[in-house]
Amino acid sequence: MVKRTETRFAGYDCVKLENDALALWVTQSVGPRIIGLAVQGGDNLFALLPDETLECPGVGIFSFRGGHRLWHAPEDPQRTYIPDDAPVTITDVESGILVTQPIEAQTGIQKSLTITLPGQDAHVTIDHTLHNRGAASVELAPWAITQLRPGGVAILPQPSEPADEHGVLPNRHIVLWPYTSINSPHITWGDRFVFVEAVMREGALKIGFPNPAGWLAYAVDDTLFVKRVAYQPDADYFDRGSSSECYCNPRFLELETLGPRTVLAPGQSITHCEAWALYAVASFHPTETAAQDLVDQLGLTTGGGPS
Repeated sequence: MVKRTETRFAGYDCVKLENDALALWVTQSVGPRIIGLAVQGGDNLFALLPDETLECPGVGIFSFRGGHRLWHAPEDPQRTYIPDDAPVTITDVESGILVTQPIEAQTGIQKSLTITLPGQDAHVTIDHTLHNRGAASVELAPWAITQLRPGGVAILPQPSEPADEHGVLPNRHIVLWPYTSINSPHITWGDRFVFVEAVMREGALKIGFPNPAGWLAYAVDDTLFVKRVAYQPDADYFDRGSSSECYCNPRFLELETLGPRTVLAPGQSITHCEAWALYAVASFHPTETAAQDLVDQLGLTTGGGPS
C-alpha cells in the first residue's frame, strides 16, 4: 500500500509518497514538481537548484528548483520559461496522486502529473498530460525533464542493428546543440552507447537522438536510475527527430524525453508516460562492456517503454 503524508522537503510544502522500496516528494506550494526521489534510507538522487533561474521575456523569472518537471516543446523562452510559482491542486488517485497546475495564461495550456507507485518495489509511473484550455490550437509536444545531481554517468543507448538487409544505409543520428563541443572530455562516443560524465567544471553540453530502445539511465554512487518511454518510429519529433535528450552542466545532468509533435486543438489533451525504476548496482564505469552487462541483467534490450 502506498503511504501518503504531508511534509516539508527542500524548503517546500510537499506530499511524500512512499512504498517499501522508495520515497518521492511532490511540491504543493509550486509546480508541478517531483523535487525528491530516493531509495528508502538513501540520499536524494535529484539536483536541488534553489537559485538557478531563467528569464521568461515579458513575464518574469523561471526557477529551476531541481527535480522532475513537465515542459512543452519546442523550446522558446517566451513560452517555455513561464514561471510555475503558483500552488498546485493535488488529488488522490489509486496508488498515487494527480497534480495539476493553473492554466498558463500565455498559452492556454494546463499541465498535470499523475504519479503512481504500482507496487512495493522501486518503480514509479508518471503520466505527463498537457490540456489545451485555450481558444486556439497549439503545436507542441510533451517534454519530461529529470534533473539529477552531478557526479554520475548517463547511459544513452544507440541503435546497433543495420537499417537494411545489406547494411549500407545509415542506422542512427546524433543531434548536437551549439554550445556542445564534439571533443568534450565528458562525452564517450561508443558504438552501442554514448556516455556523459556529470563532472563538468564549466560550460554545458546537450545531445539528442531518436531512441527506439526506449530507455535512458543514470548511474550515481551505487544506484541506477532508469526511465522508460514508448518510442513511435513513424511519428514526427521536435529537435531534429530527438525523442531522448541529455543536458549537462556543472550543477546537474538532465535526462529528457519527448512525445511526438502534435497540434492540440482547444479542449484536447495529450499524455506522455514515463516508467521509472531504481536498481542497486556496483560502482559503474562507462565502458560498453559494463553497460551491456547492465542491459542484459535488467532486460533493457527487450522493451521500449510503457504504451
